[in-house]
Amino acid sequence: MKYALLNGEMIPRLEAKVDVEDRGFQFGDGVYEVIRVYNGKLFTANEHLTRFVKSADSIGISLPYTIDQLKETLEKLIEKNKLQLGTIYMQITRGTAKRNHAFPTEKVTPNLVAYTNDVSRPTEMLCSGVKAILTEDIRWLRCDIKSLNLLGNLLAKQKAAEAGCYEAIQHRGQDVTEGSSSNIYIVKNGVVITHESNHLILKGITKDVILDICSKRNIPFEEKTFSLDDLMNADEVFLSSTTSEAMPVIEIDGNKVNNGMPGEVTRQIQTLFQREIESQCGELVGES
Repeated sequence: MKYALLNGEMIPRLEAKVDVEDRGFQFGDGVYEVIRVYNGKLFTANEHLTRFVKSADSIGISLPYTIDQLKETLEKLIEKNKLQLGTIYMQITRGTAKRNHAFPTEKVTPNLVAYTNDVSRPTEMLCSGVKAILTEDIRWLRCDIKSLNLLGNLLAKQKAAEAGCYEAIQHRGQDVTEGSSSNIYIVKNGVVITHESNHLILKGITKDVILDICSKRNIPFEEKTFSLDDLMNADEVFLSSTTSEAMPVIEIDGNKVNNGMPGEVTRQIQTLFQREIESQCGELVGES
C-alpha cells in the first residue's frame, strides 16, 4: 500500500482527497514542486523547498510548515513508501472555499498534498540523446512561479508527443525561452549558454546545479537570451530538469544537432552531474 500526505497526515494514497471546491482544482490557485529521490534520499531538497516557499509567497499563500519540517515529513513519506528511485510530488493550494475568482475573504486553510512515484533514470536517452520541436511560447508572464496553471506547457508537450519528440523548445518571437518542462542550453565554441533566470522561465534547480558545476570546473557559461538562429547553429544543445537530468538534444524540427550525436561538453556535464548526485545520495549502482 502506498501512502500520501494530506495536510500533515499520512494516509493511504487512495484516501487522499480534497473537496470539489478546492481552489487548486477550480482555478489552478496553487503551486507545486517535484523532488528527485536517489537511493532513498532527497536530491537538492533544500533548494526545491526554498523555491516551493518562494512560489507560494509570490501568490500570497503562507505555508504552515518550515522548510525543515517539510523536509522531515517528506523523508518519513519516502521511508513509509519504501521509495528508492523516484520522485516526490507536492502541491499547496489556497484551500477550499465557495467558488469566486477573488481570494476568499474568510480565513481558509491551505491544502498541502504530497505523494511518491517510482521513476527510473532515463539512462538510454541520456546516452543517445532526444529529439525536439519548436513552438511559440504562449504562456503567461510569470513563468518563474511554479504554478499549477500548466495548460500552455501541456499544449506544447502534446505537440512534441504528436511529433514523436521528447520535448518542445519554446520561443517568444525569435528569443528561445525554455522547454515545456525543462531548461534549454546551447554550447557554442565551448561556452554553455542558457536563458537568464527571470520572469520568462522557471529557475530550474537542476539548472542551478549545472551552472555551479560549470563554475567549479571552469566550463565557460553565460546566462543570456539567445535566438532561434543561435539554437539552430549551436555546436551542442541539451536540456535539464529534475527527471531528465542533463539530456542531450540531437535533433530539432528534423535538423540534426552535432551530426545527431551528444557533444563533448554535454557529456562532461552529464558525468559531473552524476558525481553531484552521488555526493549527496550515494553511488548509483547499476546506473550509467
